[in-house]
Amino acid sequence: MDTRDNDRIRTQVRTAYAKVANGAGGCSVGCCGTEGAGSLTLGYTPEDLASVPEGADLGLGCGNPQAIAALRPGETVLDLGSGAGFDCFLAASRVGRTGRVIGVDMTPEMVTKARDNARRVQATNVEFRLGEIEHLPVEDASVDVIISNCVINLAPDKSAVFREAIRVLKPGGRIAISDVVATRAIPADLAASVEALTGCVAGAARVEEMSALMSAAGFEGVKIEPRPDSQAIIRQCMPGAEGYLASARIEGTKVGGASCCGPSCCA
Repeated sequence: MDTRDNDRIRTQVRTAYAKVANGAGGCSVGCCGTEGAGSLTLGYTPEDLASVPEGADLGLGCGNPQAIAALRPGETVLDLGSGAGFDCFLAASRVGRTGRVIGVDMTPEMVTKARDNARRVQATNVEFRLGEIEHLPVEDASVDVIISNCVINLAPDKSAVFREAIRVLKPGGRIAISDVVATRAIPADLAASVEALTGCVAGAARVEEMSALMSAAGFEGVKIEPRPDSQAIIRQCMPGAEGYLASARIEGTKVGGASCCGPSCCA
């Protein structure tokens, strides 16, 4: 796929998610969840939903990366494709005042919405940056943990995403994401639709492909575990796609020593 194709895909995705940020999205936009009750089916708790600013949960996820990230006080967390900030605000409560959370999203409307949410609740340990996850606006070796929820499948250059993830992680840092993976080849007519692209269908990689991309980037201990209970979630988003896709828990570690557990241990 050449650069022009990649840019075309990013434009389609950016346009679709701008509509969501402005309140005009539809069920074909986003990975399959629905806000509120739908997020409970993804593994979030009522306490999680009550703790974030109103409007932060847009129902765009396919799982709960918080459940596998094992965040600790004082850590620096990066959320790839942070949307309106839902997972960022949850992460901020886990890393505490000595920690830091950075959200990166390529849709200006989403970044604006997330920043407004942060201002309303005075979340001083959270910031949101505009940028593509293939070209992260984040310093080298500055992050302890990377999380993401149903976003990497949307990236046209997934190998670049994982190379960037390795670059910004500290030695010993980890990635813990929820994303959609393909369990078998997706039919051409399903993969060709814009709804499939922006709804996390066309861009989903096979498990073995995702594992190879992560290993090639430098991750070790890669684990990709499709969730057998995710078919109902995917069916709600894109009827017919549930036979080809699954939500998966995806983990890996950057080698080089223990991850920094506080603001001073890696100075």
